[in-house]
Amino acid sequence: MTPLRRSLLAKKSGELLLRAAGGAYALRPILGPLQLTSLGIGAIIGAGIFVIIGVVAKDKAGAATMLSFVVAGTACGFAALCYAEFASMVPIAGSAYTYAYATLGELFAWIIGWDLLLEYGVGAASVAHGWSHYFVDFLGLLRIVLPPAFINAPFDFDPGSGRFVATGAIIDLPALLISAALTIILVIGIKRSANFNFFMVVIKLAVVLLIIAVGVFYIDPANWHPFAPYGYAGVSLFGKTLIGQHGAGGEPLGMMAGAAVVFYAYIGFDSVSTHAEEARNPSRDVPIGIIGSLLLCTVLYIAVAAVLTGMVPYQQIDIDAPLAKAFSRTGLPWAHALVSLGALTGITSVLMVLMLSQPRIMLAMARDGLLPNVFFGAVHPRFRTPWKSTILTGTVVGLMGALLPLRMLAELVNIGTLLAFVIVCAAVLIMRRTNPEMPRPFRCPLVPLVPLLGIAFCLLLMFSLPVENWLRLIVWLLIGFAIYFSYGRRHSVLGRTLG
Repeated sequence: MTPLRRSLLAKKSGELLLRAAGGAYALRPILGPLQLTSLGIGAIIGAGIFVIIGVVAKDKAGAATMLSFVVAGTACGFAALCYAEFASMVPIAGSAYTYAYATLGELFAWIIGWDLLLEYGVGAASVAHGWSHYFVDFLGLLRIVLPPAFINAPFDFDPGSGRFVATGAIIDLPALLISAALTIILVIGIKRSANFNFFMVVIKLAVVLLIIAVGVFYIDPANWHPFAPYGYAGVSLFGKTLIGQHGAGGEPLGMMAGAAVVFYAYIGFDSVSTHAEEARNPSRDVPIGIIGSLLLCTVLYIAVAAVLTGMVPYQQIDIDAPLAKAFSRTGLPWAHALVSLGALTGITSVLMVLMLSQPRIMLAMARDGLLPNVFFGAVHPRFRTPWKSTILTGTVVGLMGALLPLRMLAELVNIGTLLAFVIVCAAVLIMRRTNPEMPRPFRCPLVPLVPLLGIAFCLLLMFSLPVENWLRLIVWLLIGFAIYFSYGRRHSVLGRTLG
């Protein structure tokens, strides 16, 4: 093996990973299973259930959105079991980046780390965008009207024509302001952030249960016919539809295409693994947080999808504030107000958890020398948070949420997340073969079946996304390769150790 190839495929042992997490860059282990589960729920239930569900039901799947959630949830379930095994083995910050470094080598670790930055950054931006629309809707109930130029992105994507169109707006100011406010909270400390998140999770779970309990009495079964107006397929290969219908812009339509987009609603569960280093008993508590939050949220998603598509014909669903507008149509203004308030609370917690997670990926990469340690590895001496990268994250998220349209953001974050899940599932298979003796407090069941099913489901959903998402992912990865070969490989801590 050549020296270059040896350095690119160099792996970090579990002992080295744990040792790197200590010292001046250590985070504070204060999170228990309840807080970790609430972080997972906080990241999962938010824009997915209050915003993205409307996009999928109207543009992709109709009432079959319920099945889209089942398919996406199944894919996440397989990946979650693989994540739980790794989180119990290597309980430090970094999530899939750390797992890839231990199993596939430095180059693959860089790819997945760079991909996770896309996942959390773009995911948070889309959540900020959804928060803005519910905030404007809630102000409207109070008869407060903001100038149209400051409540939307300057352009949007029209699925009917397949083109981008100007909205007449300048900037989505509420999206920018909520990102700035949460950045301040996140810099102050993990314990305050986790407690604030737990409070918001309790509120939004109560609102979601109320939506289901009240909305079920306003379901008109006629709205579920046709159940799958675009069919049950929507599988494509790099933008070419293989099975099912396609839209004016060539994008796939149908239940599977809906699953590929609604998958976005589940991305929060893997954020639990980024906080493994801050867990009191990570080998037990992190798997509980990952699997528990995913199971609970899947059941709630399916129920809410049934209520929404039963209350409103899919063609008439409002994609920006679907649940609030659905209750407004029923003549229940109090429910509209409550849903808007619950959505604001829920989406705020999602945004906070995503913005909480991304700096910890940067911290793990900086510890390894792949990013400048003086900036991305800086931990505040008092608050013990990666404060510089948190401020950078808040700035980028705020600007993207304020300037880019929701449809573009939602689909872009999905392909990055799916790629991360594929690598984690593959890494479990590799580690079982190369390091069978390594302690596994939690073991993924039915290996190799579960990881292989996780890989297959995630690849199927990736192929169901429009070709533009593949192009954006390729561009993002090319930028990442340029940074790695110009900076990361030369400053790699492991690379210098190997000589």
